[in-house]
Amino acid sequence: MKHTVIMVGADKGGVGKTTIARALLDYLQRKNILVRAFDTENPRGTLHRFYPGITDIIDFNEVADQMKVLDTVNTSETKVTIVDLKAGNLSRSLDTFDKIGVLDAARNGEFTLGLMHVVGPSIASLDEMGEVASYTNGIPYVVARNFINETNFFEWDEKTYKKYFANLPNAKEIEVPKLNEMAYEQIDLAGTTCSDFVANRNAKGGAGNFSFVLRGYAKKWRSDIDQEFEKLELIQSVLDSARETTVEQTPSNQESAE
Repeated sequence: MKHTVIMVGADKGGVGKTTIARALLDYLQRKNILVRAFDTENPRGTLHRFYPGITDIIDFNEVADQMKVLDTVNTSETKVTIVDLKAGNLSRSLDTFDKIGVLDAARNGEFTLGLMHVVGPSIASLDEMGEVASYTNGIPYVVARNFINETNFFEWDEKTYKKYFANLPNAKEIEVPKLNEMAYEQIDLAGTTCSDFVANRNAKGGAGNFSFVLRGYAKKWRSDIDQEFEKLELIQSVLDSARETTVEQTPSNQESAE
């Protein structure tokens, strides 16, 4: 199975980037995909709070921490890596990747590098797409439109849509539905994953005491965002590779048992 690195990022803060990284981790784990994560919100580590067992906090501006992620791509037994980029670090990280040959290595098939670019309903957020366009050729690029409030996105206006997407022919789009505020706050306070919240389990794996109604909202949101992830070739390739690996391992496991 070829290693896949998915970077979740945005240069604009407050667009729900870490929420989407959490949702993606939750989705992959429910699909029995072994995954590791790196949280670049150093030193606080919001993603690490929800997934402490599989997440390391790093400073992606430091060369040593870049090595922790990239030098282990072909040696780690865990074949999927999620990198939650600190707000404001998207363009800088892509520029560094371009300079040190990471983007070329991905384009040459040494590993799969995907970018999930989270945008909110503002012109400033959409402007980022033009800024990263030159880096996205030849790599899976996903624009995640996060409906963090009820504001309509500008791309529904045809002229604005053409302006921002004209230079992104390879971009795929997903819509992240709005999660009920009370459900979001309860999950955040509990410090648990969405799936544990839905299953009424606390962060330590014991029985929770969460609202039945709020769990219902969280379950519906999880189902909706699952459907968005499943539209993406990037995610399907991860699932397909995992299935192929399982099939390849099964005969040898049976022979060992015999």
